[in-house]
Amino acid sequence: MSDKKKFRSSEWYSSKTHKRDTFVHRGWMRNQGHPSHLFDGRPVIGICNTWSELTPCNGHFREIAESVRRGVYEAGGFPLEFPVFSASESNLRPTAMLFRNLASMDVEEAIRGNPIDGVVLLMGCDKTTPSLLMGAASVDIPTIGVSGGPMLNGHHKGETIGSGTGLWQLDADLSAGKINEEDFVEAEISMSRSKGNCMTMGTASTMGSMVEALGMALPHNAAIPAVDARRYSLAHMSGKRIVEMVKENLIMSKVVSKSSFENAIKVNGAIGGSTNAVIHLAAVAGRLEIDLSLNDWERCGNDIPTLVNLQPSGSYLMEDFYYAGGVPAVIKKLLDKNLLDKNALTVNGKTIEENNKNAECWNTDVIKDFESPLVHSGGIKILKGNIAPDGAILKPSAASPELMSHKGKAVVFESIEEFHDKIDDPNLDVDENSILVLKNCGPKGYPGMAEVGNMRLPKKILKKGIRDMIRISDARMSGTAFGTVILHTSPEAAVKGPLAAVQNGDLIEVDVENGKLHLDVTDEIISERLSVYQPILPDIKGGYQKMYIDHVMQADKGADLDFLVGKRGSEVKRHSH
Repeated sequence: MSDKKKFRSSEWYSSKTHKRDTFVHRGWMRNQGHPSHLFDGRPVIGICNTWSELTPCNGHFREIAESVRRGVYEAGGFPLEFPVFSASESNLRPTAMLFRNLASMDVEEAIRGNPIDGVVLLMGCDKTTPSLLMGAASVDIPTIGVSGGPMLNGHHKGETIGSGTGLWQLDADLSAGKINEEDFVEAEISMSRSKGNCMTMGTASTMGSMVEALGMALPHNAAIPAVDARRYSLAHMSGKRIVEMVKENLIMSKVVSKSSFENAIKVNGAIGGSTNAVIHLAAVAGRLEIDLSLNDWERCGNDIPTLVNLQPSGSYLMEDFYYAGGVPAVIKKLLDKNLLDKNALTVNGKTIEENNKNAECWNTDVIKDFESPLVHSGGIKILKGNIAPDGAILKPSAASPELMSHKGKAVVFESIEEFHDKIDDPNLDVDENSILVLKNCGPKGYPGMAEVGNMRLPKKILKKGIRDMIRISDARMSGTAFGTVILHTSPEAAVKGPLAAVQNGDLIEVDVENGKLHLDVTDEIISERLSVYQPILPDIKGGYQKMYIDHVMQADKGADLDFLVGKRGSEVKRHSH
């Protein structure tokens, strides 16, 4: 056996290394039927798979992995598939976000500890995308992302129905007595009618778009439906391309720069992307040792109009988005306005301009023009004030314009359990002008910062026909959710951030245009209240959750574990048998 080129895997498989070690590494691999020529020095490509029947968004990843495998073989690589922890948004309790960092540790150590020269990341469901990017970033070898793609449009009683977004609407209608339980179940059946992730612009589709905008995936990665043959063609071509990336030594840190993140922030604004992109991109940037703060979101995204008319901000769904031109059409519109760094590199070796300069928009009602956007100032709005000195966020494209400047009395819930117990109490002192405040649901408080920030409205408010109120919390919300919801207040209540000082009846002023979130009490009163405040902390008995609580950072820092930040590289101590 001869080494055509020394790759990382040569340390395991090369005939020039220690004979006994080589025997062990190669010999045991042969029990799967791998012939000798696969160990002749060709690149070993890891297919990092988050397939799981308990992660329904990723349930079709075995087929996608086969397409990647064909592309790797075609380019002369040696594909080896491996599983990693798969965080299911729909099944995993108490919240999938609690396990994003755990999954990233699995990814990082699996890549580093195995004979892998390049890796294809198979990701789809919300937390699988950032966790795979985070883990791969800390190792920093040639990497390419392949998303699983969205489900086909849901159809219910002659109308389209979108994942999550339809749920929130139906739940409000059920609470208001407009529909019954049978209607609710029929809609459930109609919503998820094909393989794939949420077909709204929720977190899964948003993060697929972010991977594309960062340059970490081939064009059209985000929007091709999961069951469309072109999804499998893209997977095949990604497998082919990763072999070339290994030969070029095009590692992740060469592709993704600060400019890449700035481009992604602008694309997120234009697509009406999920608020969860803020926390996930911060975590990925931290792994790559790139400084990305909430100020960058304000600076880059403040004046970006929302062009994509998709639920929850608009009307259409991801299938329509793909047929209209997908992310490339959005990038082209941003490039035409000189809003992106056109020289940012992508995984196919071309710049973002070269990839998207010929993209076309086929439906201007789905992807609108700058002259007639869905929302003139979209993006993610950063709010600061004495409630959230380190920042809070709001998604204007999903909010009610009439609530963007508002003062109201706080109705406070110290925990999500208290919220569930009291929200429908007919004696609750609340009206449509009130501001709902939820505490102790941040990174440490829940733990895992659950998607409970889009609190459902009280039944007595819903029965008036009201469908939105201002809600403030240290929690997150689903990317499929909508409403005037202020999230990620930092520091959180569980660490005695000033959100903890809010009491029933306090006046809160919200001024989104000026980025203001103000509790109308003095600093002295806030300090007094915090000095006696007792956070409601989770009952953790040990294990990973104890490690998480001890080391998780605040939302504005990406809620990563403090000891996972940064690149640790691909070097690994040799194991001598």
